[in-house]
Amino acid sequence: MTGKGSKQRAVSSKQFVPRGELPLRGRRAVPQSKLLTAHRLLLTAAGFTLLELMIVISIIIILAAVALPQYQKTIMHARETVLKDDLFKMRSLIDQYAADKGKLPQSLDDLVSAGYMREVPKDPITDNKDWAIATGEDPYSTEGGTGVTDVHSSASEVSTEGTPYSEW
Repeated sequence: MTGKGSKQRAVSSKQFVPRGELPLRGRRAVPQSKLLTAHRLLLTAAGFTLLELMIVISIIIILAAVALPQYQKTIMHARETVLKDDLFKMRSLIDQYAADKGKLPQSLDDLVSAGYMREVPKDPITDNKDWAIATGEDPYSTEGGTGVTDVHSSASEVSTEGTPYSEW
């Protein structure tokens, strides 16, 4: 209610009124100077100080330093799991080839050319296709030939279990 006899003043739409606060308290209007002061305080408080930014960056660095070793352990565990799986599959394919053909393969490429594998897998530890091949006497051959009896990783490192990858 505004008019000549009214004790209330109209509040301009351009004045800042904080959310949840009414411009009227009781029957008296809030002075315009208090509204403008609150508006100025909000404008000057916008932004972050250098100290606040440094604290946030320090927390991020600490979290990264804690997470990085765990991430590296997870990656190494995944590589070791892939190596175990590849060795198991190649050994079973060597046995399957020997049972089907009646002789051991002469190389891993024989498994590929015969259709037992699409391609020779990469060693996940060395990231190359340089497997250590163990050859031996062919028990399936009547002529006493030799062939691939086992396959190992050519990596010289030691696993997280404490055994060399070349012994797997």
